Amino acid sequence: MYNPSINELSNVDESRYTLVMLAAKRSRELMEGAKPLIETDSAKPVSIAIEEIIAKKISYKEPDDNTDK
Repeated sequence: MYNPSINELSNVDESRYTLVMLAAKRSRELMEGAKPLIETDSAKPVSIAIEEIIAKKISYKEPDDNTDK
């Protein structure tokens, strides 16, 4: 099992909440049959998702704040 260090995870430019949400969403996609975007020995969807995020194969763009005030 792959255990990323906190340093690897902190290099991701997202907040911890965003990181968790991104990993959860990608894990669900993998469980539903999506193919991994990286070569890995991991079998668990969460581990694969985290590895993909660290490898910068998965990204997130914050929505623009277009709220009229």
